[in-house]
Amino acid sequence: MDGIVVIDKPPGLTSHDVVARARHILHERRIGHTGTLDPFATGVLVILLGKATRLAQFLSDADKEYEAIIRLGYATDTGDRTGKRIPGPEYSPEDSEERSRLGDWDEQEIEEALKSLRGEIDQVPPMYSAKKVEGRKLYELARRGEHVDRQPVHVSIYQFEAVKPDGQLIKNNLDGTFDLHARVSCSSGTYVRTLAEDFGKRLYVGAHLAELRRTRVGDFQINQAITLDQLKIHFSEESLGAVVLPPRAALSRLPFMHLSDQDVAKVRHGREVKVVEPGWADGENVAMCDADEQLIAVGQYDAASKSLHPRVVLAGES
Repeated sequence: MDGIVVIDKPPGLTSHDVVARARHILHERRIGHTGTLDPFATGVLVILLGKATRLAQFLSDADKEYEAIIRLGYATDTGDRTGKRIPGPEYSPEDSEERSRLGDWDEQEIEEALKSLRGEIDQVPPMYSAKKVEGRKLYELARRGEHVDRQPVHVSIYQFEAVKPDGQLIKNNLDGTFDLHARVSCSSGTYVRTLAEDFGKRLYVGAHLAELRRTRVGDFQINQAITLDQLKIHFSEESLGAVVLPPRAALSRLPFMHLSDQDVAKVRHGREVKVVEPGWADGENVAMCDADEQLIAVGQYDAASKSLHPRVVLAGES
């Protein structure tokens, strides 16, 4: 079984848990995902099956989109609703007037805070994250009560805007907290939890994520996603073809070329193929397909020799 299935991850499961359940359902040994979602989060989790697992490297930098509920009122040690409430930030006397206006923000103030976090920004990875420092995962250190300095990471925030699901910009929860619904489109490696915390700081209030739903990874959309229960049904009804996408779907943003039967044979054995002035950049990755649109390999273009060198070969593997 070679291909891609887009899972709508439920809350409460780790991404690893989802992979383990999919492996059990499909009886497929080679299986993996392309980007971790926090346990409390839901939405798009791209699962690669069989030979398609070798394509994970081409999806690791895919842009992502999220729908989030940012809860204003207090911060947590994890940056989301699963964490423990922590004291708010200290403010200077000149900020005290702003701080006293909790919940009394107009639309312009909200927009200015959102706008300040769009574009190219630096983020400090949260302690409760899977990022490694000197070979150790930060969340493992955090659970032991350790705190380490983290270097900022450069990310791109393409879209960070408020959404009004009921025509209301800010919802008053009547418990000292206020919810803002937001839509985020960002580069890989962005921590939406950190974005929520930084947004709160712009309004002089602690903040955390109350909800997070990933709606897109690269070209894979939430409307393509199925639940684990639906995957089980498709397997039992032998209708996986309706939900398992071909490996080439992982490479939709790469240029591609059709191979002749002769070139297919060469590529299967890892041999380069000549091309004629394709207009590709030196070192660019190219999807290599046969006449039936089946993905044979991913090649790397060598401008000097005007040839494609197979980098990852799928066809012909055992």
